[in-house]
Amino acid sequence: MSQFEADPDAHEEGPSPEQILPEPSLLDLQDYLDMQSALGNETRFRILYTLKHDGNMSAKDLRTRLGVAGNTLHYHLDELVNTGLVENRMRNEPEEDGVYSYYRASAMGAALLEEGIEELIRQDWESLERYS
Repeated sequence: MSQFEADPDAHEEGPSPEQILPEPSLLDLQDYLDMQSALGNETRFRILYTLKHDGNMSAKDLRTRLGVAGNTLHYHLDELVNTGLVENRMRNEPEEDGVYSYYRASAMGAALLEEGIEELIRQDWESLERYS
């Protein structure tokens, strides 16, 4: 047997990706993949990171904080809202500056950020400290 041929007895097969989801699951595998993909964009990552760490913000506040053009910001906010990582909340009464809606990181968005990218960065810092 060549080194490139798989030996079927060499390892146990794990569950298929579909089998790792709970039954019933609120989301399907594609939903989870879409969330991960959404965070693969730096602008969307920065939006979610800002909302998670700085709290609820209007689109205007996000535009100012991140220095992103309005149409670009709304495109990325829509992507984050559509994947469930960010929520758009509406107020019944406007704030003093007339803002009726604001954005916030959803629980899923905060968890994905915390347990995903931020965890990898923490591990990187720990490795640097350990081997410095």
